[in-house]
Amino acid sequence: MTAGDVPRPPGRGPKVRAAVLAATLAELASGGYATLTIDNVARRAGVHKTTIYRRWPNRERLVADVLGEHITTDFTIPDTGCLADDLLALARSFVAWVTSPPGRMIFTAIYRDAARFAEIDEVRRDLFEYGPRRAKQVVERAVQRGELPAGTDPVAVIRTLIAPIHFQLTVVSEAVDDHTAQQAADVALAAARAGVFHRPHHR
Repeated sequence: MTAGDVPRPPGRGPKVRAAVLAATLAELASGGYATLTIDNVARRAGVHKTTIYRRWPNRERLVADVLGEHITTDFTIPDTGCLADDLLALARSFVAWVTSPPGRMIFTAIYRDAARFAEIDEVRRDLFEYGPRRAKQVVERAVQRGELPAGTDPVAVIRTLIAPIHFQLTVVSEAVDDHTAQQAADVALAAARAGVFHRPHHR
């Protein structure tokens, strides 16, 4: 057996990944995106920086992976059988995430600290687009149940749900709460029922 044939210890890959992502989040909390470096993340994670570079070519990919990890694990897609309840659950889930310590750190890092860094633009777009793509099944099920007109654009509905929360946080820098979530859900639901999001090719 050659050196290259020696198997890695079980679980080492996932453990290293978890350590690096946790270290990245801690670095964001400590100094924001502007001071985030691969060297500092490696030191905090207890790994060599080449280990990080093998998996993540740069710091924006690290932040993107942290973002994806938290969105995937922190957001469950509701299926209550009622669109109004599903939209409210999604809005509350988003508000809960952006007001939690990890969510606040990530959101601040990519929308405030990193505002002057063009390299993070793709990560910002991913945050605003990944949620609607993942949650669109809520709207698709509502169309199938007859709650919404056929041809309703599901991504547009979810974007409209998230937009006022996003605006309040990033543009006017105001706190969000359950009332914000309720308003966002009401607006998205009313517009969807009115046919505002009817896709042109279905008209």
